[in-house]
Amino acid sequence: MAAGCCRRYSCETATQTLEWINAINDFLIPYKPLLNSHVVNFFTDRLWESVDKQWIDCLRHESVENLLQIPSGVIQDNWPSSLKEFVLTSTSLVFPREQGNLQMTLPDLHVTSLSSVLAQGMNLKKKHEVEILAAVITSIAKNAGAQTIIDVGAGQGYLAQVLSFQYQLSVVAIDASSHHGTVTSARAKRIMKHYAAKMRERRTGNQHLNVPQTITCRVLSSDVLKALSGTLSPTDDVEQSNRVEVDSQKPSLQVLEADIGKLSSSSNKPKTESSLVLAGLHACGDLSVTMLRLTFVECEEVKAIVSIGCCYNLLSEEHTENTPQCGFPMSDGVNLAGLSLGKNARDLACQSAERWRSLSKVAAVQNFELHAFRAAFQMVLNKYYPEVLTRSPSIGRQGKALRRQQLMRSIQTHLHVKDNGKTCSTCDVDTSHDISSNYSSRGGDSQSPDQYSLFEKFCKSGLGRLGLIPMQEIDFLGLWMEAKPFSELVGPYWSLRAALGPLVETLLLLDRLLFLQEQGNSVEAAMLPLFDPTLSPRNVALIAQKI
Repeated sequence: MAAGCCRRYSCETATQTLEWINAINDFLIPYKPLLNSHVVNFFTDRLWESVDKQWIDCLRHESVENLLQIPSGVIQDNWPSSLKEFVLTSTSLVFPREQGNLQMTLPDLHVTSLSSVLAQGMNLKKKHEVEILAAVITSIAKNAGAQTIIDVGAGQGYLAQVLSFQYQLSVVAIDASSHHGTVTSARAKRIMKHYAAKMRERRTGNQHLNVPQTITCRVLSSDVLKALSGTLSPTDDVEQSNRVEVDSQKPSLQVLEADIGKLSSSSNKPKTESSLVLAGLHACGDLSVTMLRLTFVECEEVKAIVSIGCCYNLLSEEHTENTPQCGFPMSDGVNLAGLSLGKNARDLACQSAERWRSLSKVAAVQNFELHAFRAAFQMVLNKYYPEVLTRSPSIGRQGKALRRQQLMRSIQTHLHVKDNGKTCSTCDVDTSHDISSNYSSRGGDSQSPDQYSLFEKFCKSGLGRLGLIPMQEIDFLGLWMEAKPFSELVGPYWSLRAALGPLVETLLLLDRLLFLQEQGNSVEAAMLPLFDPTLSPRNVALIAQKI
């Protein structure tokens, strides 16, 4: 398997990977204030003052479209040379995300479209991911000579069911949620009935169906997988979906084996240890790290792993009693170098240059204005509810969705532009020009008079979600007028921060790759972009196989 390359850097060997990591770290050091900031503090901490004044003065007049291109490395001729260098260098250090020809790396790969039955309930993104990943896992399992797939963080079992029903593999779906296990089993039974009916129609009823087995397990360890490998037989035909809940607090491996043994209690065949492939589609936070460190490396039965991580903000970065081995750094090389990131930087790693680039002007302006409202709301909390700030308040996704709807309704109501003699009452591309013009004004009267009323509604909604009753003395208008002249700088500032996001994700991924490379010649590892990054931003898989 060939590892990916980035213009000047490569990750074919541990030495090269560490060199790339060090180059990223050296580049990030001067921009730590930008990296570690939280945009909710934009007004309270006057964050724009930490950015080169030339950059801010230049970008405050830039169009929304050009701001959206910054994370993708697109520069403008009139920009200061230092700004151009920042954008181009950050992009050059990012691991490439373009979906390449996977068959060049995996010659046995055969991607098959999902049937309507298997694809039921999947959105376009999930269908795209499962179609490709299932084929990749099948190819890896064949190459590794493994009989069983362990789907870690299986969720509702989409991947596990495709591997079982479409590719006829033995699959165990592990998830920490017992509800997910119930949903997975129920869905598998419905699919099984469909396939069984088709087999009867074709008079092939003597064939058996592989059905994914489900386990609710809150702690994934090599002991769990050792127990699994001893209870699964690749020759068993499973005719029903089984569920077992494993108590992660039970200290005894014998007890654990007894629990997992329920999976195959219907079979009297002698069990032999089977080889396993570990798979994780967007295993959250430290779960991706656990898969690599405690299961793939330490469990002899696991022959290969295909891991695609997500939720970097949930990674542990400090050693505690509960997390003696933290999620970052993983590798000895990064650990010895003393590299650290912090939650805000890890959260930034979830940004996607492709998603930014594909945003419409309307959506981008909404995004920037929402960040401005949230930062101004922080001023309200800071002045009137200072005790709340000690709890790191979060007003939640639901509130964000509501406020986006309010903003969209307001735009649709208040912006009626004439285009070729016609009045446009919807938020299409043409109307967004006027919106972006409003956004780019320097706090003058051309801004929408409805902005303040939206801000006030935003604040009252946010206070409600925090369980707070608005005080009569809150001067919403005064605080908004204080923030308003600088609100146009939120877009440029956020765009510059977003340019560092793919770079931080590259650092996290290279750290994991380096950890695998540090295992020596016994492990072959590579990073490979599997999905269309516009559909699925977390598209880089770590693929490793024991030699």
